[in-house]
Amino acid sequence: MRTAAAATLVCAIWFAACVATAQTSGPVIVVETSRGSFSFETFPSDAPLTVAHVVSLVKAGFYDGQRIHRAIPAFLVQFGDPQTRDVSTRPLWGRGSAAASGKPVRAAEITRRRLHVKGAVAMAHIGDPAKADSQIYVTLANRPDLDGQYAVFGQVLEGAAVVESLQVGDLITRVSVKP
Repeated sequence: MRTAAAATLVCAIWFAACVATAQTSGPVIVVETSRGSFSFETFPSDAPLTVAHVVSLVKAGFYDGQRIHRAIPAFLVQFGDPQTRDVSTRPLWGRGSAAASGKPVRAAEITRRRLHVKGAVAMAHIGDPAKADSQIYVTLANRPDLDGQYAVFGQVLEGAAVVESLQVGDLITRVSVKP
């Protein structure tokens, strides 16, 4: 009887370890800017449609050549507006229907598991989380006031100092998915 109980316990521990190992993060995205590079892991188990959407935009080169359009110290840095490729449109950056890819995620993948801690990567939106599209922001401090309102789909892995140094108008030279 003791042998069966021990075997059951060993199997349960082994199964738990396998499950824990299987819950790895998703694709890593690298953002190269005029001030340096940073990378972030993605969380497809928590925000599968959001991660797939952003990875698709990255692979299509959507973010290449854009600029940072919002940078507020101790709050966030934001990018993802194709209008930012034209500096003459600066007053419009981050605003209106032209400030997106035109293909929203169509799902509000907000979870209590992923919170707005420093370095959180999330999708911006104007009032409806399901209409989040291409604008991404990175928090520069813990922001619990944003929890439950925006889908956090990633976390900065490397280059946090680069993110903190970014200013409005800084160039995003290339965004890629790490192989």
